[in-house]
Amino acid sequence: MKIIKVIIVVGIFLMFMLIIAITIVRRPSYTISTNGKLYIVNKLSSSISIFDLETGRELKEISISVEPHEITTMTDQKRVVVTNYGTPNMEGKSITSINTRTNEIEKDIDIGESLKPHGIISFPKSEKVGIVTDIGNDLLVVNIATGIVEKKISTLQKFSHLLVLHPKKPLVYVTNINSNSVSVVDVELNKVIQIITCGLGTEGIDITPDGTEIWVTNKIENSINIINTKTNQITDTLSTGKQPLRIKFSIDGKYSLVTNANDGTISVFDRYSKKQIKTITIPGKKNLLERAFYHTPRPVGILMHPNRQYAFVANSNADKIEIIDMKTFTIVSTIRTGRVPDGLAFVQ
Repeated sequence: MKIIKVIIVVGIFLMFMLIIAITIVRRPSYTISTNGKLYIVNKLSSSISIFDLETGRELKEISISVEPHEITTMTDQKRVVVTNYGTPNMEGKSITSINTRTNEIEKDIDIGESLKPHGIISFPKSEKVGIVTDIGNDLLVVNIATGIVEKKISTLQKFSHLLVLHPKKPLVYVTNINSNSVSVVDVELNKVIQIITCGLGTEGIDITPDGTEIWVTNKIENSINIINTKTNQITDTLSTGKQPLRIKFSIDGKYSLVTNANDGTISVFDRYSKKQIKTITIPGKKNLLERAFYHTPRPVGILMHPNRQYAFVANSNADKIEIIDMKTFTIVSTIRTGRVPDGLAFVQ
Protein backbone atom coordinates (compact mmCIF):
# COMPACT_ATOMS: atom_id res chain seq x y z
CA MET A 1 0.00 0.00 0.00
CA LYS A 2 2.82 2.38 0.89
CA ILE A 3 4.56 1.56 -2.40
CA ILE A 4 1.41 2.45 -4.33
CA LYS A 5 1.16 5.77 -2.48
CA VAL A 6 4.82 6.52 -3.23
CA ILE A 7 4.32 5.71 -6.89
CA ILE A 8 1.27 8.00 -7.04
CA VAL A 9 3.11 10.84 -5.28
CA VAL A 10 6.14 10.45 -7.54
CA GLY A 11 3.89 10.29 -10.61
CA ILE A 12 2.06 13.48 -9.58
CA PHE A 13 5.39 15.20 -8.91
CA LEU A 14 6.81 14.18 -12.28
CA MET A 15 3.66 15.29 -14.06
CA PHE A 16 3.83 18.63 -12.25
CA MET A 17 7.47 19.06 -13.24
CA LEU A 18 6.65 18.13 -16.85
CA ILE A 19 3.92 20.78 -16.97
CA ILE A 20 6.35 23.37 -15.61
CA ALA A 21 9.01 22.35 -18.16
CA ILE A 22 6.54 22.54 -21.06
CA THR A 23 5.33 25.95 -19.86
CA ILE A 24 8.89 27.26 -19.70
CA VAL A 25 9.85 25.88 -23.13
CA ARG A 26 6.69 27.19 -24.80
CA ARG A 27 7.02 30.67 -23.33
CA PRO A 28 8.17 33.17 -26.00
CA SER A 29 11.50 34.80 -25.19
CA TYR A 30 12.53 38.09 -26.78
CA THR A 31 16.32 38.24 -26.73
CA ILE A 32 17.26 40.85 -29.33
CA SER A 33 16.99 44.64 -29.51
CA THR A 34 16.35 46.64 -32.64
CA ASN A 35 14.49 49.78 -33.65
CA GLY A 36 10.82 50.28 -34.42
CA LYS A 37 7.41 49.00 -33.42
CA LEU A 38 5.77 45.83 -34.63
CA TYR A 39 1.99 45.82 -35.15
CA ILE A 40 0.62 42.27 -34.93
CA VAL A 41 -2.84 41.23 -36.09
CA ASN A 42 -4.34 38.65 -33.72
CA LYS A 43 -7.22 37.11 -35.64
CA LEU A 44 -8.93 35.05 -32.93
CA SER A 45 -8.33 37.69 -30.24
CA SER A 46 -9.79 40.34 -32.58
CA SER A 47 -6.99 42.68 -31.61
CA ILE A 48 -3.78 44.42 -32.63
CA SER A 49 -0.72 43.97 -30.41
CA ILE A 50 1.88 46.74 -30.49
CA PHE A 51 5.37 45.57 -29.57
CA ASP A 52 8.39 47.80 -28.96
CA LEU A 53 11.32 46.08 -30.67
CA GLU A 54 13.91 48.10 -28.74
CA THR A 55 12.67 47.60 -25.19
CA GLY A 56 11.13 44.19 -25.79
CA ARG A 57 7.77 44.96 -24.24
CA GLU A 58 4.21 45.12 -25.44
CA LEU A 59 3.03 48.72 -25.50
CA LYS A 60 -0.66 48.07 -25.99
CA GLU A 61 -3.30 45.68 -27.30
CA ILE A 62 -6.09 47.35 -29.27
CA SER A 63 -9.46 45.61 -29.54
CA ILE A 64 -11.04 45.41 -33.00
CA SER A 65 -14.80 44.86 -33.19
CA VAL A 66 -14.60 42.47 -36.17
CA GLU A 67 -11.96 39.75 -36.62
CA PRO A 68 -9.01 41.41 -38.44
CA HIS A 69 -6.63 39.64 -40.85
CA GLU A 70 -4.13 41.90 -42.65
CA ILE A 71 -2.48 45.26 -42.00
CA THR A 72 -0.41 47.89 -43.82
CA THR A 73 1.62 50.95 -42.83
CA MET A 74 0.89 54.24 -44.61
CA THR A 75 3.98 55.71 -46.28
CA ASP A 76 4.16 58.63 -43.83
CA GLN A 77 4.02 56.06 -40.99
CA LYS A 78 1.40 58.09 -39.13
CA ARG A 79 -1.20 55.34 -39.49
CA VAL A 80 -1.60 51.62 -39.90
CA VAL A 81 -4.76 50.29 -41.54
CA VAL A 82 -6.36 46.93 -40.80
CA THR A 83 -8.79 44.83 -42.83
CA ASN A 84 -11.73 43.57 -40.77
CA TYR A 85 -12.36 40.22 -42.43
CA GLY A 86 -15.03 38.85 -40.13
CA THR A 87 -15.92 35.37 -38.90
CA PRO A 88 -17.88 32.42 -40.35
CA ASN A 89 -20.95 33.94 -38.70
CA MET A 90 -20.33 37.59 -39.56
CA GLU A 91 -18.89 38.90 -42.82
CA GLY A 92 -16.63 41.90 -42.36
CA LYS A 93 -17.26 45.05 -44.35
CA SER A 94 -14.87 47.65 -42.99
CA ILE A 95 -11.27 48.69 -42.45
CA THR A 96 -9.84 50.36 -39.35
CA SER A 97 -7.32 53.22 -39.22
CA ILE A 98 -5.00 53.39 -36.17
CA ASN A 99 -2.91 56.45 -35.27
CA THR A 100 0.66 55.23 -34.67
CA ARG A 101 1.56 58.19 -32.46
CA THR A 102 -1.27 57.70 -29.99
CA ASN A 103 -1.95 54.03 -30.77
CA GLU A 104 -5.66 54.79 -30.77
CA ILE A 105 -8.28 53.89 -33.34
CA GLU A 106 -9.04 56.93 -35.52
CA LYS A 107 -11.95 55.57 -37.54
CA ASP A 108 -13.69 52.57 -39.04
CA ILE A 109 -14.42 52.93 -42.76
CA ASP A 110 -17.34 51.07 -44.32
CA ILE A 111 -16.37 49.62 -47.71
CA GLY A 112 -19.90 49.11 -49.03
CA GLU A 113 -21.20 45.96 -50.70
CA SER A 114 -17.84 44.21 -51.09
CA LEU A 115 -17.46 41.86 -48.13
CA LYS A 116 -14.61 40.12 -46.30
CA PRO A 117 -11.76 42.55 -47.04
CA HIS A 118 -8.47 40.71 -46.78
CA GLY A 119 -5.26 41.80 -48.53
CA ILE A 120 -4.21 45.44 -48.16
CA ILE A 121 -1.44 47.70 -49.50
CA SER A 122 -0.68 51.39 -49.11
CA PHE A 123 -0.11 53.62 -52.13
CA PRO A 124 3.09 55.69 -51.90
CA LYS A 125 2.94 59.38 -51.02
CA SER A 126 -0.82 59.36 -50.55
CA GLU A 127 -3.59 58.80 -48.03
CA LYS A 128 -4.91 55.84 -50.01
CA VAL A 129 -4.89 52.08 -49.59
CA GLY A 130 -5.83 49.25 -51.92
CA ILE A 131 -7.75 46.27 -50.57
CA VAL A 132 -9.16 43.10 -52.12
CA THR A 133 -12.29 41.31 -50.97
CA ASP A 134 -13.02 37.59 -50.85
CA ILE A 135 -16.72 38.24 -51.45
CA GLY A 136 -17.32 40.60 -54.36
CA ASN A 137 -13.84 39.92 -55.71
CA ASP A 138 -13.07 43.62 -56.00
CA LEU A 139 -9.99 45.79 -55.76
CA LEU A 140 -11.02 48.87 -53.79
CA VAL A 141 -9.05 52.10 -53.55
CA VAL A 142 -9.95 53.83 -50.29
CA ASN A 143 -8.99 57.33 -49.17
CA ILE A 144 -8.23 56.99 -45.46
CA ALA A 145 -8.34 60.76 -44.82
CA THR A 146 -11.84 61.18 -46.27
CA GLY A 147 -13.16 57.69 -45.57
CA ILE A 148 -14.38 57.39 -49.18
CA VAL A 149 -14.10 54.35 -51.45
CA GLU A 150 -12.81 56.12 -54.57
CA LYS A 151 -12.53 53.13 -56.89
CA LYS A 152 -14.10 49.70 -57.19
CA ILE A 153 -12.51 47.46 -59.83
CA SER A 154 -13.61 43.86 -60.38
CA THR A 155 -10.79 41.31 -60.49
CA LEU A 156 -12.95 39.18 -62.84
CA GLN A 157 -11.94 36.13 -60.81
CA LYS A 158 -13.00 34.20 -57.68
CA PHE A 159 -11.79 34.49 -54.06
CA SER A 160 -9.45 37.45 -54.56
CA HIS A 161 -7.19 37.39 -51.53
CA LEU A 162 -3.80 39.16 -51.57
CA LEU A 163 -2.11 41.86 -53.65
CA VAL A 164 1.10 43.73 -54.41
CA LEU A 165 1.84 47.04 -56.10
CA HIS A 166 4.38 47.44 -58.90
CA PRO A 167 7.11 49.82 -57.64
CA LYS A 168 7.28 51.80 -60.90
CA LYS A 169 3.96 51.35 -62.71
CA PRO A 170 0.28 51.90 -61.79
CA LEU A 171 -0.29 48.14 -61.67
CA VAL A 172 -1.68 46.01 -58.87
CA TYR A 173 -1.35 42.23 -58.96
CA VAL A 174 -4.07 40.23 -57.18
CA THR A 175 -4.06 36.51 -56.32
CA ASN A 176 -7.31 34.62 -56.82
CA ILE A 177 -7.41 31.38 -54.82
CA ASN A 178 -10.40 29.67 -56.41
CA SER A 179 -9.54 30.78 -59.95
CA ASN A 180 -5.88 29.75 -59.62
CA SER A 181 -4.77 33.01 -61.15
CA VAL A 182 -3.33 36.50 -60.84
CA SER A 183 -5.30 39.53 -62.03
CA VAL A 184 -3.19 42.39 -63.39
CA VAL A 185 -5.10 45.59 -62.62
CA ASP A 186 -4.25 49.00 -64.08
CA VAL A 187 -5.41 51.46 -61.41
CA GLU A 188 -5.24 54.39 -63.81
CA LEU A 189 -7.36 52.69 -66.48
CA ASN A 190 -9.49 51.14 -63.69
CA LYS A 191 -9.62 47.69 -65.25
CA VAL A 192 -8.00 44.27 -65.43
CA ILE A 193 -5.57 44.21 -68.33
CA GLN A 194 -4.59 40.55 -68.08
CA ILE A 195 -5.35 37.30 -66.23
CA ILE A 196 -2.34 35.05 -65.59
CA THR A 197 -3.20 31.39 -65.03
CA CYS A 198 -1.12 29.86 -62.21
CA GLY A 199 -1.08 26.65 -60.15
CA LEU A 200 -3.80 25.33 -57.86
CA GLY A 201 -4.74 27.57 -54.94
CA THR A 202 -2.85 30.74 -55.87
CA GLU A 203 -2.52 32.78 -52.67
CA GLY A 204 0.81 34.25 -51.53
CA ILE A 205 2.40 36.99 -53.63
CA ASP A 206 5.34 39.38 -53.63
CA ILE A 207 7.23 41.42 -56.19
CA THR A 208 10.98 41.96 -56.47
CA PRO A 209 12.19 45.44 -55.41
CA ASP A 210 13.07 46.27 -59.03
CA GLY A 211 9.61 45.18 -60.19
CA THR A 212 10.85 42.68 -62.78
CA GLU A 213 9.43 39.49 -61.23
CA ILE A 214 6.39 38.39 -59.29
CA TRP A 215 6.55 35.22 -57.22
CA VAL A 216 3.23 33.60 -56.25
CA THR A 217 2.58 30.54 -54.10
CA ASN A 218 0.09 27.83 -55.00
CA LYS A 219 -1.01 26.34 -51.69
CA ILE A 220 -2.74 23.24 -53.09
CA GLU A 221 -0.05 22.43 -55.63
CA ASN A 222 2.82 23.24 -53.21
CA SER A 223 4.66 25.37 -55.72
CA ILE A 224 5.84 28.85 -56.67
CA ASN A 225 5.19 30.41 -60.07
CA ILE A 226 7.67 33.08 -61.15
CA ILE A 227 6.17 35.67 -63.49
CA ASN A 228 8.05 38.10 -65.72
CA THR A 229 6.28 41.46 -65.32
CA LYS A 230 7.21 42.64 -68.82
CA THR A 231 5.55 39.70 -70.56
CA ASN A 232 3.20 38.54 -67.77
CA GLN A 233 4.38 35.01 -68.56
CA ILE A 234 5.43 32.30 -66.10
CA THR A 235 9.16 31.68 -66.52
CA ASP A 236 9.82 29.16 -63.72
CA THR A 237 7.96 26.88 -61.33
CA LEU A 238 9.59 25.85 -58.04
CA SER A 239 8.58 23.24 -55.46
CA THR A 240 7.85 24.25 -51.86
CA GLY A 241 6.81 22.58 -48.63
CA LYS A 242 3.19 21.76 -47.87
CA GLN A 243 0.63 24.58 -48.08
CA PRO A 244 2.80 27.61 -48.88
CA LEU A 245 0.62 30.51 -47.74
CA ARG A 246 2.88 33.57 -47.84
CA ILE A 247 6.01 34.71 -49.62
CA LYS A 248 8.25 37.72 -49.01
CA PHE A 249 11.45 39.05 -50.56
CA SER A 250 14.33 40.31 -48.48
CA ILE A 251 14.82 44.09 -48.57
CA ASP A 252 17.69 43.74 -51.06
CA GLY A 253 15.71 41.29 -53.21
CA LYS A 254 18.33 38.53 -53.02
CA TYR A 255 16.23 36.02 -51.11
CA SER A 256 12.64 34.91 -50.89
CA LEU A 257 11.07 33.39 -47.76
CA VAL A 258 8.04 31.10 -48.03
CA THR A 259 5.94 29.93 -45.07
CA ASN A 260 4.81 26.31 -45.42
CA ALA A 261 1.89 26.17 -43.00
CA ASN A 262 1.33 22.40 -42.92
CA ASP A 263 5.03 21.57 -42.66
CA GLY A 264 5.83 24.09 -39.96
CA THR A 265 8.77 25.24 -42.06
CA ILE A 266 10.07 28.30 -43.89
CA SER A 267 11.76 27.79 -47.27
CA VAL A 268 14.57 30.15 -48.26
CA PHE A 269 15.13 30.63 -51.99
CA ASP A 270 17.91 32.42 -53.83
CA ARG A 271 16.07 34.82 -56.12
CA TYR A 272 18.73 34.72 -58.86
CA SER A 273 19.63 31.03 -58.99
CA LYS A 274 15.99 30.05 -58.32
CA LYS A 275 17.29 27.39 -55.91
CA GLN A 276 16.15 26.60 -52.39
CA ILE A 277 19.16 27.20 -50.16
CA LYS A 278 17.72 26.35 -46.75
CA THR A 279 14.71 25.05 -44.85
CA ILE A 280 14.07 26.67 -41.47
CA THR A 281 12.21 24.22 -39.23
CA ILE A 282 10.11 25.65 -36.41
CA PRO A 283 10.20 23.31 -33.36
CA GLY A 284 7.06 21.30 -32.73
CA LYS A 285 6.71 18.58 -35.37
CA LYS A 286 10.04 16.79 -35.64
CA ASN A 287 9.46 14.03 -33.08
CA LEU A 288 7.35 13.03 -30.05
CA LEU A 289 9.50 15.05 -27.66
CA GLU A 290 9.05 18.24 -29.71
CA ARG A 291 5.33 17.59 -30.02
CA ALA A 292 5.13 17.33 -26.24
CA PHE A 293 7.16 20.45 -25.52
CA TYR A 294 6.02 22.79 -28.31
CA HIS A 295 2.81 23.85 -30.00
CA THR A 296 2.39 22.42 -33.48
CA PRO A 297 3.82 25.22 -35.66
CA ARG A 298 1.83 26.93 -38.40
CA PRO A 299 3.79 29.79 -40.01
CA VAL A 300 1.77 32.34 -41.97
CA GLY A 301 2.43 36.09 -42.30
CA ILE A 302 5.95 37.39 -43.02
CA LEU A 303 7.45 40.87 -42.57
CA MET A 304 10.98 42.11 -43.27
CA HIS A 305 12.60 44.63 -40.93
CA PRO A 306 13.88 47.62 -42.96
CA ASN A 307 17.33 47.21 -41.39
CA ARG A 308 17.68 43.95 -43.39
CA GLN A 309 18.78 42.03 -40.30
CA TYR A 310 15.55 40.30 -39.34
CA ALA A 311 12.41 38.68 -40.70
CA PHE A 312 9.30 38.27 -38.56
CA VAL A 313 7.07 35.24 -39.09
CA ALA A 314 3.66 34.78 -37.44
CA ASN A 315 3.38 31.29 -35.93
CA SER A 316 -0.41 31.17 -35.65
CA ASN A 317 -0.82 27.91 -33.71
CA ALA A 318 1.74 28.87 -31.08
CA ASP A 319 0.52 32.47 -30.62
CA LYS A 320 3.97 33.94 -31.16
CA ILE A 321 6.24 35.61 -33.67
CA GLU A 322 9.38 33.79 -34.78
CA ILE A 323 12.29 36.15 -35.48
CA ILE A 324 14.74 35.02 -38.16
CA ASP A 325 18.29 36.27 -38.56
CA MET A 326 18.62 37.08 -42.26
CA LYS A 327 22.37 36.32 -42.31
CA THR A 328 22.23 32.83 -40.80
CA PHE A 329 18.57 32.03 -41.59
CA THR A 330 18.01 30.76 -38.07
CA ILE A 331 15.36 31.55 -35.46
CA VAL A 332 17.01 33.82 -32.90
CA SER A 333 14.10 35.11 -30.81
CA THR A 334 10.33 35.03 -30.28
CA ILE A 335 7.52 37.41 -29.29
CA ARG A 336 4.34 36.56 -27.39
CA THR A 337 1.12 37.56 -29.19
CA GLY A 338 -2.64 37.30 -28.88
CA ARG A 339 -4.58 34.36 -30.33
CA VAL A 340 -3.71 33.33 -33.90
CA PRO A 341 -1.33 36.05 -35.15
CA ASP A 342 -1.20 36.65 -38.90
CA GLY A 343 -0.73 40.07 -40.55
CA LEU A 344 2.28 42.22 -39.54
CA ALA A 345 3.29 45.85 -40.00
CA PHE A 346 6.35 47.91 -39.03
CA VAL A 347 6.53 51.53 -37.90
CA GLN A 348 9.81 53.36 -37.36
